[in-house]
Amino acid sequence: MAHTMWSTCRWDTAETGPAPGQKQSPEELWRLEPWPWPGVLAGTHLSRMEVGLCRQHVHHVGSQLGAVGTRGSHALDGGEEDAHAFRGLQEDPSLERHFKGHRDAVTSVDFSLNKKQLASGSMDSCLMIWSMRPQMRAYRFVGHKDAVMCVQFSPSGHLVASGSRDKTVRLWVPSVKGESTVFRAHTATVRSVHFSSDGQSLVTASDDKTVKVWTVHRQKFLFSLSQHINWVRCARFSPDGRLIVSASDDKTVKLWDKTSRECIHSFCEHGGFVNHVDFHPSGTCIAAAGTDNTVKVWDVRMNRLLQHYQVHSAVVNSLSFHPSGNYLVTASNDSTLKILDLLEGRLLYTLHGHQGPATCVAFSRAGDFFASGGSDEQVMVWKTNFDAADYGEVLKTQKSGSSVDGTYHSLLSEMDCGVHLKKTKTQDSGRNQEQQQDSSLATTLEHIMGQLDVLTQTVSILEQRLTLTEDKLKECLENQQKIIQNKVN
Repeated sequence: MAHTMWSTCRWDTAETGPAPGQKQSPEELWRLEPWPWPGVLAGTHLSRMEVGLCRQHVHHVGSQLGAVGTRGSHALDGGEEDAHAFRGLQEDPSLERHFKGHRDAVTSVDFSLNKKQLASGSMDSCLMIWSMRPQMRAYRFVGHKDAVMCVQFSPSGHLVASGSRDKTVRLWVPSVKGESTVFRAHTATVRSVHFSSDGQSLVTASDDKTVKVWTVHRQKFLFSLSQHINWVRCARFSPDGRLIVSASDDKTVKLWDKTSRECIHSFCEHGGFVNHVDFHPSGTCIAAAGTDNTVKVWDVRMNRLLQHYQVHSAVVNSLSFHPSGNYLVTASNDSTLKILDLLEGRLLYTLHGHQGPATCVAFSRAGDFFASGGSDEQVMVWKTNFDAADYGEVLKTQKSGSSVDGTYHSLLSEMDCGVHLKKTKTQDSGRNQEQQQDSSLATTLEHIMGQLDVLTQTVSILEQRLTLTEDKLKECLENQQKIIQNKVN
């Protein structure tokens, strides 16, 4: 069992704190004025902030939509009418808050469940807890002896986990006292921490090439996964807690069975180090970001590459799925955030905000906000907006489909299992085990029916996507004919 200790970390009042020698109670700290946000207030539009509406694989943003939160008047190569018709379905994301308090690059961001707090980690060895409510000050937690590489709120929001280059993991209580328990998790830098959906387990990843699983209560070590041959950058639980996915500098993404503790599959399509990986909210897919400037999406049931995005011009550092599962936001060293439409397989928005590399990004639990951090020491909070008119029935169908049968193993393997059980029943029909066989067959048929429901839902989604594509293609052709007629006239 890892050694644990309780430490109370100081409240750092930074530049706008009380005068030397002046004492403040916790209640007084809560009443301090907001952190100074230079140049940016909620709803403020900056001229340097641009949003691009682009198509998949288009590297150069062909049109500038002006300030964040406004609609543009210039179109891409499809013509102004086509762009306007598409943008009519959605609103542009907008900058809501702008936090500055870190003294070095921001490495990680995460929202609490109720969106009242936002946690960020930094190379300055500090953890910051920002209040999303007005007139509230931020907490700066000091305890790690080196850079904080990762932070995450527990599902309940009562704890914040942080991993550091000092080889430790700390579990903080996000309150004015700043209490934390610390344990030596690895023999090298801790790159990633992630809570299971029930909040009972914690998975960590490290430069010591291992992935480790711990109990949150008492921080008891459970087991280690150690098939990577280079630094492990990221590890995540699946939504149902059955699987673990890990990303490494050995250029692989590995999928692990939590119960058997064995590697189910290794995805080797990345041409560079893999910086970040995460599960789709349905648990059926994973997405990974790498130093080869790409984002890849795989189906973990079929172990098949589904989508490949090459929309950034530099290393992709981080990504986050929208809770609906329809969008993916990415952060890159090219200083941009990009929002991908996964249903249509295209780049939707390009956001310019950070001065220098954008190092991390995360959606809130409800998806109505997302936060980003950068090497410019800033944390930005954006209002999503574009998910308000979210493909209506397609979204409902997808949610319905993703809720059918919680099994995330290969569909083919389950179908093969069903055939095998049927054959076994035929061969053993002369034996006195018919009741057990009937029970096994009924269970198998239930699994098969569940998978057939999933396939039916998938086909329905594909049909609706095809209908959307046909409608847009028809509009484009009509616009093209109008343009030709105008030129002739």
